[in-house]
Amino acid sequence: MLHRLAIHLGLAASLLLAGCATTGPVSLQEVREFADASARLGGYSELARRYRDTYEREQPYLSPAADKLARENDARRRAVFDDFVAIQKTLVLYMQTLSLLTGDGRYDLSERIDDLGNGLKANTDSGLQQRHIAAYTGLTRLLTRVIASGYQNRSVETMVRDGDGDVQVLLDAMISLTRLYYKTNENEKKTVLGIFDVEIPFSTRSADRMLVTLAKVHYLNKSTEYRLIDRRYELALQGLTKVALGHQKMREHLNKLTNDDIRRLLASYGRDLRTIRDKLSGD
Repeated sequence: MLHRLAIHLGLAASLLLAGCATTGPVSLQEVREFADASARLGGYSELARRYRDTYEREQPYLSPAADKLARENDARRRAVFDDFVAIQKTLVLYMQTLSLLTGDGRYDLSERIDDLGNGLKANTDSGLQQRHIAAYTGLTRLLTRVIASGYQNRSVETMVRDGDGDVQVLLDAMISLTRLYYKTNENEKKTVLGIFDVEIPFSTRSADRMLVTLAKVHYLNKSTEYRLIDRRYELALQGLTKVALGHQKMREHLNKLTNDDIRRLLASYGRDLRTIRDKLSGD
């Protein structure tokens, strides 16, 4: 009887060990791929620079009266540009760190801590609210703690749980700022193309024929430029929204990151982000 029981227990143990062996190590590949795709999305910094340099493009088309106001707006945009870029740098570093946490080895991003800067300036012209500044401060502190440790002593789950609130607020800030860039570009487009819309119909003298032809060519080139840049704003907004949704899903399912449904969902977000990045690179 005891011998038979021992055989059954041995068989059960063998089946259990076999089951464990086939299960293998826990995979967070989809988390890593989503984080990598989020960090490499691109587009935002380019659009931020375009926003900063608005005056350089519109100045040749401005009247003397409009030029004074445009100069003042230019000074305001340049004053807040570093803050706008700092938000992106912090989120990129967060995603890079999250990606490294999914691996088994050490990580060293200590040199990147300097990229975090000294915090955002509470500048009313920036459009940033106090909650954005607080979120930036909170996320930089989290990153400093994790990166300075030099070891993988914080789990992915802990990182996502501690960082999600600030990540969502900063992504909200980037989405709002991208819409600001979009609106500013629309105003620039109206200023630049509006001159041609007004002046060309009244240039009817034969002596102006060559000038009108050149003006029409320039108008077409500028129209194409604005059409392409409008598409980049749309893609950037789509990408930022995908990053926010993907991170939110990770936070909601912290204990199920290896669940097949969650892995498929994160994989789809990662594919979408890579597609958007390719379109941004190709435009």
